[in-house]
Amino acid sequence: MRIDYDPKLDFDDVLIRPKRSEAPSRSTIVLEREYTFLNSGQTWQGVPLVASNMDTVGTMAMAEALCPQMLTCLHKYYADDPLVTFFADERRRSCAFFTTGIKDDEVQKLERVLARVQLRLVCIDVANGYTKYFVNHVSRVREMFPGLTIMAGNVATPEMVQELLISGAADIVKIGIGSGSVCTTRMKTGVGYPQLSAIIECADAAHGLRGHVCADGGCRTPGDVVKAFAGGADFVMLGGMLAGHDECEGEWVEEGGRRVGLRFYGMSSKRAMDKYAGGLKDYRAAEGTEVVVPSRGPVRETIQEITGGLRSACAYVGADRLKDLSKCTTFVLCR
Repeated sequence: MRIDYDPKLDFDDVLIRPKRSEAPSRSTIVLEREYTFLNSGQTWQGVPLVASNMDTVGTMAMAEALCPQMLTCLHKYYADDPLVTFFADERRRSCAFFTTGIKDDEVQKLERVLARVQLRLVCIDVANGYTKYFVNHVSRVREMFPGLTIMAGNVATPEMVQELLISGAADIVKIGIGSGSVCTTRMKTGVGYPQLSAIIECADAAHGLRGHVCADGGCRTPGDVVKAFAGGADFVMLGGMLAGHDECEGEWVEEGGRRVGLRFYGMSSKRAMDKYAGGLKDYRAAEGTEVVVPSRGPVRETIQEITGGLRSACAYVGADRLKDLSKCTTFVLCR
């Protein structure tokens, strides 16, 4: 046992210090970024917000709403035919990730879909990205399909970011352990890492290798999204902030014949295990909870709040574009 005495930060622990700015208006701030992915050789341009691959949020309707400027990780429970139909539209291939796991049947599904339609973006998603098996699996997918842009995770420390970028040959590493709004990993296992420090440390490790990171979890407000980008995240993935919108799927709660809320749950919750894994196995604990999220209408209104917050933050610190936000940021400790 050892203790790391270095302080670690979460979003609530800091604010961003304002600085002199020459930006004439928030409307002039450029949020679009262009990325070149080292291992796949592909490029992507847009506003780097990503809808999570949770089954209520990572929907085809969400992808349609966010396309072409933003990204969606489709959940991995769609059948082959709908996926083929969806990705047959070339516009959608550039703004949606096909999500898969590490089980044999999931790899076979990826192979079947790729035999019928071209994919550009794949997310290999597991709760614990610290196993050698996971790194080897990511490397195997890279060898099988070298042209894919691969996002893999989740991890929360620099050494595993480096491992996934080098040995696994991922392009983007997903950052966050236990930080999701309906994740109970920290309460059930005691394992985790404060999300802002995880982003800062992992982004530093990734950028030194010309890789990228996607902050996944912990964002409850537009200000948290700003702090994630300010800490060095290349992409920010959102689950709870996008839940409850018209583009979501799942079990809606109705009153008087109208939707008032959506049952939103973690993908390691008992509900998810019952729905997709034949129930909770006796050797594990559920690491997710369930809440009812109020119905929020079209997602475009929430996206406007987030992008508006990003533009305003850039103007406050003198960044003309989102790409420069982290360079212009000084975090102020609040505790």
